[in-house]
Amino acid sequence: MTELFYIKTFGCQMNKHDSDSMSQILINQGYRQTESIKDAHIILVNTCAVREKAEEKALSLIGRLSHLRTKKPNLITGVIGCVAQERGVNLLKHFPYLDLILGPRNIYQIDKLLSQIKKERERISSLDLACELTSFPKCNGYFKGRVTSFLKIMEGCDNFCTYCIVPFVRGRETSLPAEKIIDEAKHLVSQGIKEITLIGQNVNSYNVRDKALPTFPGLLNELDSISGLERLRFTTSHPKNLSDELIDLFAGSKSLCAHMHLPVQSGSNNILKLMSRGYTRDKYIDLIERLRKTRPGITITSDMIVGFPGETEKDFEDSLRLIDEIGFDNLFSFKYSERPGIKALELPGKIGENEKQRRLSILQERQRGITLSKNRLLEGTIQEILVEGPAKRGDNQLTGRTRGDKVVNFPSANNLKGRLVMVRIVKGFQNSLLAELVDG
Repeated sequence: MTELFYIKTFGCQMNKHDSDSMSQILINQGYRQTESIKDAHIILVNTCAVREKAEEKALSLIGRLSHLRTKKPNLITGVIGCVAQERGVNLLKHFPYLDLILGPRNIYQIDKLLSQIKKERERISSLDLACELTSFPKCNGYFKGRVTSFLKIMEGCDNFCTYCIVPFVRGRETSLPAEKIIDEAKHLVSQGIKEITLIGQNVNSYNVRDKALPTFPGLLNELDSISGLERLRFTTSHPKNLSDELIDLFAGSKSLCAHMHLPVQSGSNNILKLMSRGYTRDKYIDLIERLRKTRPGITITSDMIVGFPGETEKDFEDSLRLIDEIGFDNLFSFKYSERPGIKALELPGKIGENEKQRRLSILQERQRGITLSKNRLLEGTIQEILVEGPAKRGDNQLTGRTRGDKVVNFPSANNLKGRLVMVRIVKGFQNSLLAELVDG
């Protein structure tokens, strides 16, 4: 009997990529993936620990696995990713029905560890943060029906921002060899992928720690020459590592999309210093001005945290003023969330939950107005979009994204999935654009 596995993924693009990697490894070993948790013989929960809410959701699902284990005594259950790394063997103590605890650096051992569990029926934890990044035989057909894909180029982070748990759960920066990245990109294109997003905790510092070549701009140049790769994106970038060479690429690369996600986290110099971000407000503004000068029309998105310890009302007002001054196309904003082991735990001036929520609501309302205004400015313009498939709302609508990463929906009775088409923007909404196909 073919064994079925089910993976539930929480968190960022890195976790989604890790789930894809594990799925391919298991399929290559004869397992089959299922979308039904009740049908699965193996259940893996891939977790995120960056924010408390994401961790709580994962732990809630893990708690519900007890009921399934009662019905299926031979069911194998595992926790993967950042929560697994953070809590380690304590998860085995707290959840006696768990069989596997697997850190993000150890996911490429998934098939061997499952075989060991089945053979010896022992409970296993594998949490080696020094484990080398590796590649694995790709699964032909796995990406069938997809148009876009993530491609991991590095793992871990050396920045140790005072609010961030990532260096503790994903380890220090390690870059994959360029030849392996290029080979995987070519494989993705051969499987029908048109757009690749390079991912890492700080892609700007690719190969910097190892003093290897190519650097990140050089890697982008090499990928730009791959035949059939229509679009290239990357995330996440750290402002302190955004080089002139990388900015200049936006002027000449044929596949590099006109979008930059550049997390600022705060508009206050005082808070940026407490966060150990390594740049000032003016430095960040200068980077945005240079990007917009190099690539007119480039869209800029960012992350921002409110309620960081010591954030005064003036500090918060500085963040609001930065939003107005920059005019972000979109902003992912969060209340400060204390995570175990981070340096910010030691900082005085904790902000109450009600006040954090008040500030977040004000900031998000301010950004909603800016985003809507920017989207409405696109009305009447002609945009190239890569069609990803049917829109969520149906009604014979298709959906895709502009090179600036704006979601566009448009009516069409034809199957245009995977094609680049030109559309005219008819209406700008808060979270998307409505368009019509341009003849020819």
